[in-house]
Amino acid sequence: MRLRDLGFICVVAGAAMATGRGAIRTAPPSRVEALARPGVSARVDEAFREAWKSRAIEPAPLASELAVMRRLNLALTGAPPSLEEIRRFEAIGPGRRVDAWAEELLRDRRSADYLAERFARAFVGVEDGPFIVFRRRRLVAWLSDALLENRPYPEIVRDLVAGRGIWTDHPAVNFVSVTRDEATERPDPERLAARVSRAFLGARIDCAQCHDHPFQPWTQADFRGLAAFFGGVRSNLRGVSDGESDYRPPDRRTKEPSEVEPEVPSRPDLLPAEGPPRDRLAAWIVDPRNPYFGRAVANRAWAILFGRPLVDPVDDIPSVDEPPEALDLLAADFIEHGGDLRRLLRAIAATEAFRLESIDLPEEAESPEEETWAAFPMTRLRPEQVAGGLAQSASLATIGPRSPWLVRLATYTEGNDFVRRYGDAGEDEFAARGGTLPQRLLLMNGDLIEKRIKTEWGNASNRLAKLAPDDERLVESAYLCVLTRRPTPEEAAHFTPRFRGVRGGARAELTADLLWTLLNSAEASWNH
Repeated sequence: MRLRDLGFICVVAGAAMATGRGAIRTAPPSRVEALARPGVSARVDEAFREAWKSRAIEPAPLASELAVMRRLNLALTGAPPSLEEIRRFEAIGPGRRVDAWAEELLRDRRSADYLAERFARAFVGVEDGPFIVFRRRRLVAWLSDALLENRPYPEIVRDLVAGRGIWTDHPAVNFVSVTRDEATERPDPERLAARVSRAFLGARIDCAQCHDHPFQPWTQADFRGLAAFFGGVRSNLRGVSDGESDYRPPDRRTKEPSEVEPEVPSRPDLLPAEGPPRDRLAAWIVDPRNPYFGRAVANRAWAILFGRPLVDPVDDIPSVDEPPEALDLLAADFIEHGGDLRRLLRAIAATEAFRLESIDLPEEAESPEEETWAAFPMTRLRPEQVAGGLAQSASLATIGPRSPWLVRLATYTEGNDFVRRYGDAGEDEFAARGGTLPQRLLLMNGDLIEKRIKTEWGNASNRLAKLAPDDERLVESAYLCVLTRRPTPEEAAHFTPRFRGVRGGARAELTADLLWTLLNSAEASWNH
């Protein structure tokens, strides 16, 4: 039996998390120092501790720093950390590594690009949209630049809702042009109202599109009043502009076209009395006194970092009788600091809940109705995270904007092809999903993993085989590349002897087999 087969059985059977020390080379300290922990993080911690105490729940112990580092990289860049990053991370002084690393990643172009894609799915979906008048990539690039600059989130939302101009010169207007109806050659007011309510208010007001909502306070009049703000929007070859409203939905009784005035579903006192309809709506959405706005972004930011939202579904917060205290704390801090999205993400990453181990709690501590957050929730990696893991694990150096353009091009094209075959999660990205047999077969037999770990010159298997000073360091580095941890004593004892006396091409091939084994382990497919 080949090492690949034995190793696969060994790793899948079970691998305890472990930490240790050792390195192929020493890396310089991180470029960014840890900022002061946001005060809201401590208040969220206290809220959870009170909840655990009231239910007699003993939370999980703290996870290792490397485990938290892996979570941060997966959530913010879509890939596990490289061996190069791990060396730099471990060169930071103990006690501030995780906070400094979170700050560094949040200032990284990789994070801006990845988060832009995640938010774009909520804003415009995943489809290509109408030909000519919609450019999704321009929108994502614009979002990435805004996130890298840490533009206030309310400003971004204002541009999306009320933007005007050509979709190439003013990419924010793609939020509007994506809904263009080819039959009427105009953006669809009701599709825009649905996007606004879900993405920026965290509410499924569009469920009242055809009739009053049976369980929520939303009425059909609420939905139509929201859609009426977009009744006069136009999208043609001259760009997105505004004109006279022609939104006249049929009356529920007479079925005749009816006049609908723009109205907001709550807090009408926050709606400006003057100005173009879309500008008024944008101002109402981002008003600091609008409770829906802060909760919506706080819930989505939590979901991005944890893989699950505080309130599930992520875009239906009013469906719960009482929002979690943590959600209101984070939303209030977000609003108080001018819609600072980077601070919000950093605050969530600094909470105790984010840094707990992902273990099974006793049955009495678990609830089928709600997540207690007394342990970090295990979630299956998203398709692009799996692709990112395959690419990054096969390279000792960090794959990013500083990589050679051929490397970036190959990573982008091969990653997109892999995600297409693996199965894109689409817009409903936080829905729980199980793995499928075709997905496992693609991982085990796909050409991407074979190419990355075996045939590419200068890949991790070749470099580890040549650079590792001894067999123990080689096995350790392989585990760090793929799983962001060191092997347990049992795992090291199983793999290390197999490299004794093996040199040259055979050593590189054996290293590739070890990487293949780890990449196909159950552990590599989960965020934990």
